[in-house]
Amino acid sequence: MPVGVIVDALAVVIGGIVGAVVGKKLKKDFIDNMNLILGCCSMCMGVSTIVLMQHMPAVVFAIILGTGLGLAVHFGKLINKGGLALQKGISRFVKTSSDVSEAEFEATLVTCITLFCASGTGIYGSIIAGMSADHSVLIAKAILDLFTAVVFACTLGMVTAAVAIPQFIIFFILFLLGAPIYNGLDLGTNTYIINDFKACGGFIMLDGDVEVNCAFETLVRLQRERLEKEVAQALFD
Repeated sequence: MPVGVIVDALAVVIGGIVGAVVGKKLKKDFIDNMNLILGCCSMCMGVSTIVLMQHMPAVVFAIILGTGLGLAVHFGKLINKGGLALQKGISRFVKTSSDVSEAEFEATLVTCITLFCASGTGIYGSIIAGMSADHSVLIAKAILDLFTAVVFACTLGMVTAAVAIPQFIIFFILFLLGAPIYNGLDLGTNTYIINDFKACGGFIMLDGDVEVNCAFETLVRLQRERLEKEVAQALFD
């Protein structure tokens, strides 16, 4: 039974609903700092899987090859189109008005879909759950996703909860593929393969979190409140 997949999807639904309801009551400073700590937790999970790496050349080659293929087929644009289609569909039933610009809304939605549906943790966590019925990775991800969904819902509204639908479908398919992969590769005697697979996911997690959470704009926003007072004093005192 895909326990981890179900728990993770429910976490996104609950977090999306909570964030849409109470999002306007949360201060921006709280949201920004929460976003950073969630990113730090995710990065720590990534590091914990990278140390399992046993064949560095294979892992590096897989990451470069996967990145090259993704760029070649414009996978990022496909995710963008999928996110916009989801937003248009949900807007028929749920009000998705936001105080941010349309461009920022779309960019945030793409980030949301990528983190929830195409993260390295979710992909290898689902496959591992199908292989060995070990749901610990997905349950740990669900804890992060619960609070991450609250943060995203402050901007996206109820559309955040709807992201759980494609997430569940993708992770459930990967869960079903876990057993055939396990049997086909005879991983019972070749555990190094799954360890290297986890390491690939760890590198992807680190790269994504550094890009999303440590951008210059984010750092400026975090310091804005403190700097506003200092600048005002320097100009008018």
